[in-house]
Amino acid sequence: MAHKLDIISVVCDDPAVCEPTLDMLISGGYVPNLFRSADEFLRSKRCISTSCLIADMQLSNASGLEIYETLVASGNAIPTILLLAGPDDDNRARALEIGVSCALSKPFSNGELLACITAALRLNHTSKAPLSKIMLSSAPLHA
Repeated sequence: MAHKLDIISVVCDDPAVCEPTLDMLISGGYVPNLFRSADEFLRSKRCISTSCLIADMQLSNASGLEIYETLVASGNAIPTILLLAGPDDDNRARALEIGVSCALSKPFSNGELLACITAALRLNHTSKAPLSKIMLSSAPLHA
C-alpha cells in the first residue's frame, strides 16, 4: 500500500506508456507527477519532493539514465526505475551498476512496476540520510 506522501515522478514523452502508468499509480494510491522531458523534471521544484522517479530511456532530449546520473552527480540521487525499450542488457547492466533501483523492459506489467516501486520506496523510507534539496539548474541537460 502506498504511503500518503509517496510522490512518484514520471518522465516520459510517450502517451502510450505514460498515460496507463499514471492511471496505475493513481489507482495504487500514489501521487504522480508527469514531466514530458528531462529538463522539465530537473528544473521543477516538484522534483524535491519526489519519493521515486520513473524515467523512460528513450526521451527526446536525454535518457532516463542521464537524468539519474545528473541527480547522482549533484549529490541528490532519487530511487529510480528506468523503462527500457525491450530487452536492453547493456543499458540494464550499466543502470543497475551505477545504482538505479530497477530497470524494466517494455512492455511491462502493472505488477512488475508496482514491485519495483515498492522496493524503491522501501529503500527511500529506510535510508538514514534524508534526500537533500535538489539543486535546480536553469541550464538544459542538452543544448
